Amino acid sequence: MYAKPTWEMSTFNTLRRRVLGDSSSEPSRAPSPVPTTHRNGEPLTLVSTSKLKKLTRKRSKRRQWSIFGLGGFLGILVAAFFAQQHDVINLEGLMDINLDTLLEAIPAGIVKEAKDITRNERETVNYDSFTVGLHLQSQGVKARHPVIMIPGVISTGLESWGTGEASRQYFRKRLWGSWSMMRALVLDKASWKRHIMLDKLTGLDPPGIKLRAAQGFDAADFFITGYWIWSKILENLATLGYDPSNAFTAAYDWRLSCEKLEIRDNYFTRLKAHIELATKTSGQKVILVSHSMGSQVLFYFLHWVEAEGYGGGGSQWVEDYVDSWINISGSMLGALKGYPAVLSGEMKDTAQLNAFAVYGLEKFLAKHERVEIFRAMPGASSMLPIGGDAVWGNKTFAPDDGSNQTVSYGTFINFRESNSTQSPANLTVDESHAYLMKNSDTWYQDQVKSTYSYGVAHSKAEVERNARDPRKWMNPLETRLPLAPHLKIYCFYGVGKPTERSYWYREDRDPLINVTIDTSLTLGSIDHGVVLGEGDGTVPLMSNGYMCAKGWRINRYNPAGVSIKVYEMPHEPDRFSPRGGPNTGDHVDILGRASLNDLILRVAGGKGAHIEENYVTNIREYAEKVKIYEDH
Repeated sequence: MYAKPTWEMSTFNTLRRRVLGDSSSEPSRAPSPVPTTHRNGEPLTLVSTSKLKKLTRKRSKRRQWSIFGLGGFLGILVAAFFAQQHDVINLEGLMDINLDTLLEAIPAGIVKEAKDITRNERETVNYDSFTVGLHLQSQGVKARHPVIMIPGVISTGLESWGTGEASRQYFRKRLWGSWSMMRALVLDKASWKRHIMLDKLTGLDPPGIKLRAAQGFDAADFFITGYWIWSKILENLATLGYDPSNAFTAAYDWRLSCEKLEIRDNYFTRLKAHIELATKTSGQKVILVSHSMGSQVLFYFLHWVEAEGYGGGGSQWVEDYVDSWINISGSMLGALKGYPAVLSGEMKDTAQLNAFAVYGLEKFLAKHERVEIFRAMPGASSMLPIGGDAVWGNKTFAPDDGSNQTVSYGTFINFRESNSTQSPANLTVDESHAYLMKNSDTWYQDQVKSTYSYGVAHSKAEVERNARDPRKWMNPLETRLPLAPHLKIYCFYGVGKPTERSYWYREDRDPLINVTIDTSLTLGSIDHGVVLGEGDGTVPLMSNGYMCAKGWRINRYNPAGVSIKVYEMPHEPDRFSPRGGPNTGDHVDILGRASLNDLILRVAGGKGAHIEENYVTNIREYAEKVKIYEDH
């Protein structure tokens, strides 16, 4: 019904598109979800639309020509500047451009138009930041449960605490999630790589390097200055009475595997202690709010905290301390784009670059370098697809195939020419995983096999055995939910934005990677070698929705009968907003969505029971076709 790491290169390209206001997303065909009704039975109006209507007016032809003229003028000046440097790309020279001088040379009319556009875009991005919270506050909703937030990959900044000679210049500076990262990557790439990559054998800090997750609300409210992540949720929580005494961000180093998070940082021990303290001081059980990869980390924690020899809380712990889990855009079955990232250092964002951009990227950070970086972040491999062919399909069928589809999504990796060991026959997800292991370094194979499991447990006995195997704890198809009958899980995620579903590959001359996405292939649903399906732009619909719509309704995965509610949110971006506005369904930008903020505040305020499920995709039909069944 709807079509279409977040990883390092994906992040950079996303920022580039948003700064330039470029969006390839099409509006959803479904209407916006209607918020739950108030006690008087009338629907709530969350955000005033008067400003948005004013801002979404069509641009005049004169404005469009002004933008074109401004871009062309700046392009000529920058091209001339670089030509004088006698180099194709001189990144250090870019730092010396005097923007004030450039502005003086641009015609005044174009400058005025540009300033008007910038002002309007800023107003749209900053739409009614506190409106949702203030509206609910006026109706008597207030802070009740302590709230603990577990961010995703892009959300958590990483800062240097090393004091060695190579690290002193970066002390307390963020090498992920700030302009310091950009500066270090451009001007000192080798040093940045040494800091951001973990030791290939231990999966921990390399000798002399010490990167740690930033802490507190500052760790996740903004990625870089002006690019908000959790800030709008924090603003709305504050209107209900939340502050650092009853709200907490459990930031973590997403490069680490969950096992190493506890070994190096005592992450889960500290999270357990904070939850217990919050419950004791407030007299209320906590609300856990996770996003993206954070949902996988939290699912691991729910097993760790119970297990003897680990958290040691016993089977009653979750029931005693956790009221609800709000799972936002949770990549419970992985993100398919994680596979090409570790196979060939690519994804849609790199495959769709133009020839000049590809040339610059390869000169600056080649594919084999990107592969090395991704593989040296063990936490990233948790995003490889879970469930194998049972979830993602075989060579002739996939549960989410469309009725008019000529080639099934089930062939995950496709080769136009299959004439060698590097380009075998088309591969399913299970076969692709075996192919990746066969064509990667031993250290990476050992790292993945000792840390993760991507299979399916088809019996209750197998699920119970897996409760004692930490390698299984991040996989919801091999382990169960906690034995907590009063726990409530809310699955909130965006839909309707084209998302990577399968790929076309070819052999590559680079002996370090052997294969690459066939970017020359654009035909029908294939866009530069990438086949797009349904999702939120990053995580496929099957990963966001299967466990919530069907998997956790199978008894062996949810023996206590934990309540599950699904609320899908169609991607209906405001065409004038670089971040999509208050009705976006984008994987990251959804954190600023008005209706999502409304739902989070209702659960935090103890009103979650009034939320009704909302489906706008065919996820329930797809889920019934998945080859995972109840025990016989």
